[in-house]
Amino acid sequence: MGQGLSCRGSHEHGLFRAVQHGHLQTVVALLQTHPSLIHRTTVYDHHSPLHIAAANGQIQVLSRLLDGSANPDVLNRQKQTPLMLAAMHGKIDCVEKLLEAGANVLMFDVCHGRTCLHYAAYYGHSSCLKAILSAAQTSPVAASWGFSRFVNIRDGRGATPLHLAARQRRSECVHTLLCSGALVSASTSRYGCPGSTPLHLAAKGGSLDCIRELLAWGADRLQRDASGRIPYVVALKHKHGACAALLNLSSAQPLVWPSSLKIISELNPEAKTLLEQALMDANREREKNILKGSPHSLPSPSHPHLIDDNISEVSETELCCICFEQVCTIEVQDCGHQMCAQCTLTLCCHNRPNTSTSQPTPPVCPFCRSAISKLTVIKIETQEDIDQDGTPDTTYFKPSKSRKYRNMNEGCSSSFKGMSNVNSYGKMNGRSSGMIASENEWIDDKPQ
Repeated sequence: MGQGLSCRGSHEHGLFRAVQHGHLQTVVALLQTHPSLIHRTTVYDHHSPLHIAAANGQIQVLSRLLDGSANPDVLNRQKQTPLMLAAMHGKIDCVEKLLEAGANVLMFDVCHGRTCLHYAAYYGHSSCLKAILSAAQTSPVAASWGFSRFVNIRDGRGATPLHLAARQRRSECVHTLLCSGALVSASTSRYGCPGSTPLHLAAKGGSLDCIRELLAWGADRLQRDASGRIPYVVALKHKHGACAALLNLSSAQPLVWPSSLKIISELNPEAKTLLEQALMDANREREKNILKGSPHSLPSPSHPHLIDDNISEVSETELCCICFEQVCTIEVQDCGHQMCAQCTLTLCCHNRPNTSTSQPTPPVCPFCRSAISKLTVIKIETQEDIDQDGTPDTTYFKPSKSRKYRNMNEGCSSSFKGMSNVNSYGKMNGRSSGMIASENEWIDDKPQ
C-alpha cells in the first residue's frame, strides 16, 4: 500500500514538473495513463495543473488541460483561479484562452477579496486588463452586474482597480480604466489611508504620469481623505516635490478631458487621439510653467505634436481662425468649419464638467453655433508630398482657402477670444500578496 502511494506521488510530481516546463508530450502521456491526475493539486497551496500552466504561460499545455475537461475556475488554497494567476504574471495568451473557455471574471480570492481585474491593474499588465474588460462587456457579467459596476468593483479593503493602478504607478492601466468608465474620485474604505482617492494614492506613489491622467479626467485636487488631507499634502509628506507642485491649489487648473465630447455620437478615432494628445501637450506646457524656477524638471513629451513638422511650410491661410497660431487639424461636421485641436479642446474644456448633470450640453461650433455631431481629422498636404511624384499624397488633404475665408467672414463668438491662451496653460503590504510563494517550485517567474 505504501508503495502505491509513493508511485502516485511520483506521477503527480512528474505531471506538475512537465506542466511547469511546457513538456506537452509528457503531460499527454501521463494523463492518458492516469486520467485522474488532472484533478490533483500540490500539497500546500493546492495548485492544480491548470494553475501551474497559467502562471508559467504554458499555453499549449493549458489548452490541452482545458480540452481534457479541466475546470477553468478551479481554486487553489487562497481561492485564486487560473485566470487570476495568468493576469498576475502577465500571460496574455493564457488569459485569452481562459476567457474563451468561459472563466468567470467575478471570482474573488480570500487574501484581499480581489478579482482578476484587480490583479491585472495592480501588476500593470495592460494587455491582460484590456482582454478582461473586453470579455466583461460580452459575458453574463454585463447582464447581471453591469459593465460600469464591474470596472469599479472593490476588493476586501474598498479599493477599485483604479486605486491599485494609481498606487503602483501603472499609468497605462490608469488610462485604460478611465476610458472604460472608472470613477476618478472614488474613495477607499480601508486601503491606504481611509477615504483616499486615486489621486491621493498617485501622490503617495509619486507618479507624475498617473497624476496627469487623473487630473485630465477631472480628479478633484480639493477632495480630502479621512485624515483631512488633500493630495497636495500627501505628495509633500512623501517628498514628491514635482507631484506636489502640480497638485498645489495655487497652481493653474489643468485642462480636463471634456465630458461633452463623450456624447458626440460618432467621435472619429483619429480625432479622439489627436484631441487627447493636444490635451496632454497643453497640460505639459502648463506643468513647465508651474515648475519653472523650481528644482524639479519634467521630461520632454513622449509624443511630439503631430503637426510640428509642417507648421513652417503652411501658408497663413491654413492657420486656425481662433488662435492664429496652429494649423487647422479638426473639421466640424456637419457644418464643415475647421480649427486646430487645441482650440477644439478649449471649446469643450471651457467649463469644468458638471458631474451632477446626467445629460451634459453638447458643444456647438463657434462659427455657426450649430451642434457638433462629429469631429474628423483634416489630412494636411505639404509641398514636399506634391514635389515627390507630382500628385498630392493620398494621406494628406490641404484645407481650401475658401473654407478659411469662410471661417473669418462668419467670425467667432466673443466668448472664444481667449482660446489662443491654450498653449500657456511592489509589492502589496500585509502578510500575503496573493503571489505564489511558499510552494513555488512550480512557478518559474514572479509577477512583474
